[in-house]
Amino acid sequence: MTGTPDWFREGAEHIWLPYTQMKTAPAPLPAVKTEGVRITLADGRELIDGIASWWAAAHGYNHPHILQAVKSQLETMPHVMFGGLVNEPALKLSTRLAAMLPGDLNRCFIAESGSVSVEVAMKMAAQYYLNRGERRSKFVHFRGGYHGDTLGTMSVCDPDEGMHGHFKGLLKENLLANLPRTEAEAAAFTDFLIANKDDVAAVITEPLVQGAAGMVFHGPETLRWLREACDAADVLLIVDEIFTGFYRTGTQFAITQAGIVPDIVTLSKALSGGVSPLSVAVARDAVFDAFYDDDPLKALMHGPTYMGHALGCAAANASLDLFEREDYGVRVTAISDQLATELAPCRSLPNVKDVRVKGAIGVVQLEDASAIQALRAKFVEVGVWIRPFHDIVYLTPSLTIGADDLSFLTNAIHKVLSI
Repeated sequence: MTGTPDWFREGAEHIWLPYTQMKTAPAPLPAVKTEGVRITLADGRELIDGIASWWAAAHGYNHPHILQAVKSQLETMPHVMFGGLVNEPALKLSTRLAAMLPGDLNRCFIAESGSVSVEVAMKMAAQYYLNRGERRSKFVHFRGGYHGDTLGTMSVCDPDEGMHGHFKGLLKENLLANLPRTEAEAAAFTDFLIANKDDVAAVITEPLVQGAAGMVFHGPETLRWLREACDAADVLLIVDEIFTGFYRTGTQFAITQAGIVPDIVTLSKALSGGVSPLSVAVARDAVFDAFYDDDPLKALMHGPTYMGHALGCAAANASLDLFEREDYGVRVTAISDQLATELAPCRSLPNVKDVRVKGAIGVVQLEDASAIQALRAKFVEVGVWIRPFHDIVYLTPSLTIGADDLSFLTNAIHKVLSI
């Protein structure tokens, strides 16, 4: 590789990459700079980012408002422990999220990664019933679901999904179901949940999009059916908005389209604008009240070292500033319309099975996915950063992307798939 820096040559011998067979995978690309929707490589090439760093960089890279907030916080207090102490950015963020989310989702547990927020949500749900004198240890999850890579979250992912399938037998066994997509399926799911309610702490789902399953969409009515089923069975509902939150599906939160209030919602990724690791599990008042007691054993015993991270919360508050002061709903509508128009010609390509769009998510699904990994290098050759997986080529661009850059991405997909 021309222009390969020393740090790359030396460090490549010591790093362990995610989702990568280190023996056979091609070498990763050394990135040295980001700006807007562009990634600059060590050899000087620029790539237009079509997935916004796993859709976290919702405002684009290096947004000056977020960077300034982080710089200001860095000068005063990057971090202080959250045990017995609190900080202004964390409490301010909690207040703002409670105001943004529907209903009485008022109590925020601020952690680092999205997986941790789901672990916390599961722990909240299980202990909620323990504190009421009930032992419910099971979670209902869905085929095609994904909620993270830690042990607890893996137990509520699709057991046959490629990343976690070989851990069968090592994980806690939960209850796997089909996501209801019709009224008849919803009625059957309600009966199933009521029959198992004595063992079930919560139902957990991704709203509107099952991302890791291959960007599989479902309608808002599915979320309403799940809420109704949980109410009928006296079971908590956890909604994982880590991917979908903050306008990715067209509205501020995906649950907005269904008009429901989950018992616990998890947030991450776009929350901090792709600048800092940060996640939040937000619980309704009734969930929190089950822990609010004179008995110290009824407290939620969980506390990551970097909980309430002041620097990350400063980034998140700045990210919320941008979401509040600019009309991201209008932006996402424009992106959605453009994706639908410009990806439509892919339907006529010989290996294309489906083209679908929801909000700022564009998907081209392939009939034959045997060469899906080879497409990654081809996209780099034409100047874009797109990472196909399973049987899909997808776009989840920054919500600030311009029309010309978005067209460059969609044209690149058509060009590469035409070869």
